[in-house]
Amino acid sequence: MDYIDSLRIFRSVVEARSFTRAADMHSVTTPVVSRAIARLEKRFGNRLFHRSTRAVSLTEAAERFYEGCCRVLDDLDALEADATVQTREASGVLRLVAHTTATVNRLVPLIASFKRAHPKVTLDVTLTERPVDLIADGYDLGLVLPFMLNNESTVTRLLERIPLALVTTPAWLATHPMPKHPADLAGHMFVPTLVSMRKPSITFRAGDEEIVVPMRHEITSNNPEFNLAMVLEGFGIGIVPTALARDELKSGRLVTLLDDYPIVDMKIEIRLAYTTRTLLPAKVRAFIDHATAFFDNVAHEAPVKSKVK
Repeated sequence: MDYIDSLRIFRSVVEARSFTRAADMHSVTTPVVSRAIARLEKRFGNRLFHRSTRAVSLTEAAERFYEGCCRVLDDLDALEADATVQTREASGVLRLVAHTTATVNRLVPLIASFKRAHPKVTLDVTLTERPVDLIADGYDLGLVLPFMLNNESTVTRLLERIPLALVTTPAWLATHPMPKHPADLAGHMFVPTLVSMRKPSITFRAGDEEIVVPMRHEITSNNPEFNLAMVLEGFGIGIVPTALARDELKSGRLVTLLDDYPIVDMKIEIRLAYTTRTLLPAKVRAFIDHATAFFDNVAHEAPVKSKVK
């Protein structure tokens, strides 16, 4: 029996004025109660009770100790109750880190719908494009790209593979020949990302064949939004997430190229990351379930394309 259990038994003896009734309250035998009190008396170096065959009364030491003991046990019970609620009911602060641009069109509706479903959860959202360590950085969850995770023990779940589209403006095509085959891209300028520049080429699939096209460029960055803006300014062809260019494709400000030639290994994986599969707080389990359902619905959205007529 640990110290806290002994304190609880002490409190019961005081309030019941009986070792036997205290034993019944804790579903133990009277000798167990006696041994618990004896351990406390040995620890304090003072007798806690005057015992007789008919009654139990408190010593002066017990009277002084009782009030403080009750405060400690009440605070502990409150802490345990709060921890239990946190486990069973989604509440408290949920700290989430997300990739800035990859989740730009997903994060606001996801967070908004989650907050409406779980109003007792407070959200602390950090946007970044750097690697993170969920445990060391103090995050409950991450909506991340695979390269961002630097802890091999992190649990991940695939939420979405975002296809990339080859896009440009009608104005660019007004002064450059329309590419009808991947090889026709050789005369065009690109606005690639730094990740693309590790391999400064694009690989297309044409039936069973793969066609590798070098990317000429004068501007590059690590930010797809910046690249998209530069494409809209007329600096060439971009490879951007279709979701990021959705509005521009709908309006016709951008058009897609070579839709019949899929780009090989050019999809962005958004993954939900958390630190463990077991003993998850209710707020974390709730977000995992909500995000999974949210992205399942996103998967049924029709792709948006705009072609030059």
